[in-house]
Amino acid sequence: MKLWKKNVILILVVVILLAAPPLLMKNAEFAGADGLAEEQILQINPDYEPWFNSLLEPASGEIESLLFALQAAVGAGLVGFVLGRLTGRKTDSGIEG
Repeated sequence: MKLWKKNVILILVVVILLAAPPLLMKNAEFAGADGLAEEQILQINPDYEPWFNSLLEPASGEIESLLFALQAAVGAGLVGFVLGRLTGRKTDSGIEG
């Protein structure tokens, strides 16, 4: 199978995996883990106070999402770069695999 066909199939699988939860679970609430953890802690111990506060508090939820997406993109780029370099090193040294 040609490489571009494999890539198209992988992209379609990713799109299906991303679209399936919201489509199949219409009334589900998709909340973040931080908020759920905070609720559980306060149920167990209502007097709990955090050990420290955030150094940088984003102005809005949109900015917080942007920073999270940026962090994910930088991490993915770094992992992709390292894997690409390692793969390129194998083929450059004459080792095919």
